[in-house]
Parts: sequence; structure tokens; C-alpha cells
Amino acid sequence: MQIEVLKSKIHRVTVTQADLDYIGSVTIDENLMDAANLIENEKVDIFNYNNGERFTTYTIKGERGSGVICLNGPASLKVQAGHEIIIVSYATIDFELAKKHKPVVIFPDTKTNTLR
Repeated sequence: MQIEVLKSKIHRVTVTQADLDYIGSVTIDENLMDAANLIENEKVDIFNYNNGERFTTYTIKGERGSGVICLNGPASLKVQAGHEIIIVSYATIDFELAKKHKPVVIFPDTKTNTLR
């Protein structure tokens, strides 16, 4: 049996931009992506800590060290610059392996979106 489990989590980063006139996705500082074990084009869920919005999109690499967290396209309508969000991804794995699985969870500095 296969089940879906938490794979990666960036816990509370601050949205730096919201760009409606873009194809879609979330742009994330590449340092944060590496630390959270996320890859470009990976499906993620976004949870907006300020207004409770929850939605799904995919990742785009942002400039390394920039602290960028930019919601693009329609997702930009669900956030504002300055909102804090949680970014999560999941993996489907064997039930027995899932019992030992440990997700990667990072807690960046919410003022700078950099690793502590």
C-alpha cells in the first residue's frame, strides 16, 4: 500500500512579492529550496498564515540568497507582500517506509527569509 506523507516544509516565510502578470507558481530563493529539499516545478501547497487561504501551485527557483518569495499569476490574488506563508510538499511512499520517514522541515528567519 502507498500513502502520501509530508516530504518538505518551509515553515513561515514572508511573501516579498505578488505578481499577477506572470504565468503562475511560487518563486522561492534557491537557498531555501535546497534546504527544504524542494526542486523546481515541484507541486506545493501554500497556507497563508494571515488570511487562512490554502492553494496548490508549483515551484520556480528564485535568485540564491535573495530571500524572494513571490506568488505569481492567480495565486498572487490570495496573498499580499508581507503575509507569512507555509510551503509544503508531499511524497507517495510505501506504508512501511512511511513509518520511518522523516520530512525536511526548515524554519527561516521571517524578517529576511534566510536560514537561521
